[in-house]
Amino acid sequence: GSAAGFSGIGVIAAVFKDEGTAPVIGLNEKDRLTVLQGCPGQHGSKGDSGEPGQKGFFDGALNCKQLLDLGNVLSGWYTVYTVAGKPLSVFCDMDTDGGGWTVFQRRMDGTVDFFRDWNTYKKGFGNRLSEFWLGNDNIHDLTAIGTYELRIDFTDFDNINTFAKYKSFNVLGESDKYKMILGDFVDGTAGDSLTYHKNMNFSTKDQDNDQSSTDCSHVYKGAWWYNDCHFSNLNGVYLRGEHASFADGVDWKTGKGYNYSYKYTAMKFRPT
Repeated sequence: GSAAGFSGIGVIAAVFKDEGTAPVIGLNEKDRLTVLQGCPGQHGSKGDSGEPGQKGFFDGALNCKQLLDLGNVLSGWYTVYTVAGKPLSVFCDMDTDGGGWTVFQRRMDGTVDFFRDWNTYKKGFGNRLSEFWLGNDNIHDLTAIGTYELRIDFTDFDNINTFAKYKSFNVLGESDKYKMILGDFVDGTAGDSLTYHKNMNFSTKDQDNDQSSTDCSHVYKGAWWYNDCHFSNLNGVYLRGEHASFADGVDWKTGKGYNYSYKYTAMKFRPT
C-alpha cells in the first residue's frame, strides 16, 4: 500500500517538476494527492465596451459675472474659459454698475498704438497695466453663446465720468468680418454714438470693410465698425482732449463731439 502510493506521488510530482509547468499542491499528512492545479489557460476574447459615461461638465468660469458670483470682488485680471474650454486672461471690472463686466477695450494714457492691422486686432494687443484690445476672436468667442449687455465708460480731462449702455452686444466671427450685433441704447449720460455702427463689419488700416467711398480707417486713424464713417472712434489716436484735427481722436460724437479725445474709455460686456 503505502510504498506504492508514495512512489506514485513522487512520479507525478517529478513529471510536473520536469515539465516546469505547475506545482503540486494539496498533499496531506498521509501523502495523498488531493488536487493538482493546472496552468492557466489562454485569455478569453475581450468583452464588449461598457455604456458611455456622463458627459464631462467643465466648471471654469465663462465670464467675469460668474467670477463675481463666486466671491471675487476685486477688479483685476482673471482667467475665464470660452465655451470650447480655451483659457483666456481678461480684465474684470467688479466695481462699476454692479460689477461682473468683462473689459475688452481700454484707453487711458496713450502708451499703446491703436492704429494696428487686421491680424493684430484679431489676436488682441496692449498692456495689462494700461491700454489694450482683447482681440476680435476672443470677443467673438466670449459673446457667441448667451446674451450680453454692453457698457462703455468715459472720463474726460476734467475728470467728469459719463457712460453709454446697450441692451445687447455680440461680435460675429472672422468669416463675417467681426460684424457687431447691437441691441437698443438703454441709457447713458454720454448719449448714443454706437447705434450708427450697428450691423457694421470691422475695418482696420489694411482691411476696408466700411460703407464709405473713402477708407474710414485711414482717414480717422483707427479700427472700428465703421459705417459711412463714424459717430464714435474709440480706437482712434490718443489726442488728449481738444484737438484741431477732425474726428480722428478717441471721439464720441454725442458726448464731447468730433474735436475732443477722451482721457479714459473702457468697453465691457456682462451676461444678462
